[in-house]
Amino acid sequence: MRRRRSLASQLLVWQLVVVMCLLFAVGALTVVQTGRNFRSNEERRMLSVAENVAATNVVQTQMGNRDLLAPAAETARGLSGATYVLIVDLQRRVLTSPDPAQVGSTLDTRTTAFDGKAWVGTAGDSIEAHVPVFDEETRKVNGIVVAGAREPGIWEGALDQPVDALRYLLIALVIGVTGSLLLARRVKNQTLGLEPHEITALVENREALLHGIKEGVVGLDAQDRITLVNDHARDLLALPGNAVGQSVEQLELNDRLRDVLTGRATGVDQLVLRQGVVLTLNRMPIEGAGAVVTMRDRTELLALQHELDASQHATDTLRAQAHEFANRLHTIAGLISLKEYDEVSNYIHQISSAQDQWRAEVSSSIGDPAVAALLIAKASLAAERGTTLRMGPDSVLGRVDEALSADLVMVLGNLVDNALDALSSLNGAQKWIEVGVVQMDDEVQVVVRDSGPGVAPELAEEVFRHGFTTKAASHGERGIGLALIRRACLRRGGSVSVSGSVFTARLPW
Repeated sequence: MRRRRSLASQLLVWQLVVVMCLLFAVGALTVVQTGRNFRSNEERRMLSVAENVAATNVVQTQMGNRDLLAPAAETARGLSGATYVLIVDLQRRVLTSPDPAQVGSTLDTRTTAFDGKAWVGTAGDSIEAHVPVFDEETRKVNGIVVAGAREPGIWEGALDQPVDALRYLLIALVIGVTGSLLLARRVKNQTLGLEPHEITALVENREALLHGIKEGVVGLDAQDRITLVNDHARDLLALPGNAVGQSVEQLELNDRLRDVLTGRATGVDQLVLRQGVVLTLNRMPIEGAGAVVTMRDRTELLALQHELDASQHATDTLRAQAHEFANRLHTIAGLISLKEYDEVSNYIHQISSAQDQWRAEVSSSIGDPAVAALLIAKASLAAERGTTLRMGPDSVLGRVDEALSADLVMVLGNLVDNALDALSSLNGAQKWIEVGVVQMDDEVQVVVRDSGPGVAPELAEEVFRHGFTTKAASHGERGIGLALIRRACLRRGGSVSVSGSVFTARLPW
């Protein structure tokens, strides 16, 4: 495999490239500026040379005499440093020139000097000045003087001083090498000694790891802005595509989720409800850098737990009924042993009347079989715990559809269980639970009240938001069932609230 270059060598190469580009740019600008300055100066100088030659008495009076004109032209050329000085008559014949082969030839350059106007400009690779020669007596144009200087090449100016150019190049190279080495050392310290290809591989591995795991991962900086989020977390939290870079407070999240993401709610396996999905979140702070939050979907597990709780409640109800029947049988057996046959008859009649009365009361008010069966079963469980379960005076419910019936069973079951848990801490006090189910035109209203202490006013909202992690018997707080009740009510467009020991749920239908 081809050996990879180190970070220092790569920075050195790029620094040298940058330095050379800068030198080239500066050199090009210098050459352009030097050329402009040279042309401006040479134009003025050539014009002055041509004017001086054209103003001499010999040139003005002896235009046709080459022997007298040549010395004047050469003297001016030698003194001024011009490349050539030409004297041309009105027929455009060259009378004097440093090049003997050019003498007698025709000047083919267009110029305004023959019209009496001086001209300065570029002719080929030279800068020329054309000045008319006026006859001393008639003051008419009888010829022109051409003074020219060859324009140097692009690099001639730089090559005139090779030592300075080499010195500047060496200084630039030393600065570039030193700067690249210092920069490479600083960058390497900041990247923990990793080379660029190692950093690239590390980022690729991180991306593959983040998007490959089944857990959701969210990275936050010290200001609670999202720095990274994998696909699973984006789906679980229903985050928008531009969530990265935004603050948690700017996103449309519920208060409970914000508290967990920002660290205001601490603890392991924090439970949060997000758009009908139950999530378990764990937040790990990173010193000075923010935090990393991992999350898992617990909706299915919670549903299984709820089904298990329902089975457990049914088992408890059957156990309570069996226990109640066993006590009654023991009582009947004892009365028979004592030959108190009349008391046996009265006792059986009393028991049968009480059960028949509760069944009749439930059946007359509740027309849905599932809800009626639940209330009849809960009465046995309440009796075992020394609690009286009674119906509200205005209770009335007809047969409803299966979906609403299932929601009513879940709401009533959880509210009665929470009330039983709340009353379990009362000793020696009269304990009762009143259940009211009222069917209206567009909704069913469920009201459950008990003789317990109730929920503190400051916890009226908290019991629904933090109900996942609290236990019903602890300081009047309720359990996970309240969160399920709230979700069922909100799904139907209803609501659930608590005031003291009275819970009210509204389920539209």
